[in-house]
Amino acid sequence: MNISPAKETILKKIRKALNQSTPIPFPQSEGGSSVFHTALQELEVEFAEEFTRLQGKFVFCANHQELAGHLNMLVQQMEWKKIFCRDDTLKEMFTANKFVQIQDVDLGQCDVSITGCEALVARTGSMVLSSAQPVGRTVSVYAPVHICIAYTSQVVYDIKDALKLLKSKYDSMLPSMITFATGPSRTADIEKTLVVGVHGPKEVYCFLVDEPII
Repeated sequence: MNISPAKETILKKIRKALNQSTPIPFPQSEGGSSVFHTALQELEVEFAEEFTRLQGKFVFCANHQELAGHLNMLVQQMEWKKIFCRDDTLKEMFTANKFVQIQDVDLGQCDVSITGCEALVARTGSMVLSSAQPVGRTVSVYAPVHICIAYTSQVVYDIKDALKLLKSKYDSMLPSMITFATGPSRTADIEKTLVVGVHGPKEVYCFLVDEPII
């Protein structure tokens, strides 16, 4: 097979290039260090600021009794009648602290859903949910209002820290779905007008409890 002189010249340049190592043009971009600045304040404060900036509603609770009291007042104020919660651990805690009776309603008919979470990401104001939780895949999406119960030990700074937490918890059996929910559902698909609650909940609450995780 005959190779043209021009093609042979190109092949020689390729062979020469493969035999010589090329330095990385931006060596500082390699490695595991984060491109974001580290937190300048407590992670709980950082999360609260980012979460509320994204139209989430944040409540800090010193213990489970205070959590139940805040939830009872919120339910009465909003006149919610149908509360969806499939997390037995949360339901036992609610019963022990005299939270309103949770009815066994369908997700599509509820006024509000209550779930736990895997972690909270302070830098982005995100709640991390997974399919390994009792709530499954859809609770935080289909309910008109989502209430997340989290604990201070679950607050991490960045997304990579949340993934490390999940890896530590589940080892090689990571959940098939990991979701980062950041505030209420928002879209600006129609005439660039921001609309809340089209593809998910219109309101999202996060109650952060300063007690060991149950």
